[in-house]
Amino acid sequence: MTPISSETDDCFAVRQAARHISKLYERHLSKVGITPTQFSILSMLNRNPKSTMVQLADALVMDRTTLVRILKPLLRDGLVVAPPEERLSRRLRLMLTEKGHERLEQATGHWRAAQANFEVVFGREQAVNLRNELFRITRDVPTV
Repeated sequence: MTPISSETDDCFAVRQAARHISKLYERHLSKVGITPTQFSILSMLNRNPKSTMVQLADALVMDRTTLVRILKPLLRDGLVVAPPEERLSRRLRLMLTEKGHERLEQATGHWRAAQANFEVVFGREQAVNLRNELFRITRDVPTV
């Protein structure tokens, strides 16, 4: 059997790049005690209050089990809540607390610094093109 070269492995290249870029954002966001994925969740809930678990999982392209694991610290720290009236619903909805809004505001400055750092090193136009291509992959390449 001929070994598969990592140089021709699209999945390997995308995962390696994602981990590499994530480290940059982790370094910046760790100053406010959240991960890049938690930042994405807080941002999504800020844009779309009372999103359901299913909506969040779909938007983040992750399974609900992983989402629950990532949400636990946000719920524990009082950044996100499921209002009592929503807990009775079949579709659990989540929303930011005042503390969550404050943490998101703090984190946004660190996120902007990470974003600017990446764009300076990689190139602003290249970053825009990369982002567009990655979103196109998510939108246009079926997984089944």
